[in-house]
Amino acid sequence: MTLMSDIRTLRHVLQNHRTLAVVGLSADWFRPSYFAAKYMQEHGYRIIPVNPKYQEILGETCYPSLKDIPHPVDIVDVFRKPADTPGIAQEAVNIGAKVLWLQLGVVNEEAQNIAAHAGLTVVMDRCVKIEHARLFGGLGWFGVNTGVISARRPLPPH
Repeated sequence: MTLMSDIRTLRHVLQNHRTLAVVGLSADWFRPSYFAAKYMQEHGYRIIPVNPKYQEILGETCYPSLKDIPHPVDIVDVFRKPADTPGIAQEAVNIGAKVLWLQLGVVNEEAQNIAAHAGLTVVMDRCVKIEHARLFGGLGWFGVNTGVISARRPLPPH
């Protein structure tokens, strides 16, 4: 039973688990779930959208539930309200996921217990995108890597 919060464990999970089923992923570009999934996809992770409202998101087939995914999943990344997470935790256990990751603002002790007692690593109230950026160098002032580091003010145009 592991509640993941230390840097060493976060780094290990993000380095060794590369397939994320994103439960509650939205096709709307301005939603946090879309932004986080797109970031992870751009950093080499396989994203599996899980949302019964859509056929495809980010160029990937979207599944109505975790049990409908036909291949292995490492991390179940949850963008749903806390009350929905115990059922999602049980589905994560049933499909053989390794990690249950509940996003910022999503905390549920029952879901944590279901997953942890089955041997999954559990993360609660953390954003996978923010943690990846923090640990692997993609976090800038606005939450993205701008590629520009400078203490100088830009010169005004002439």
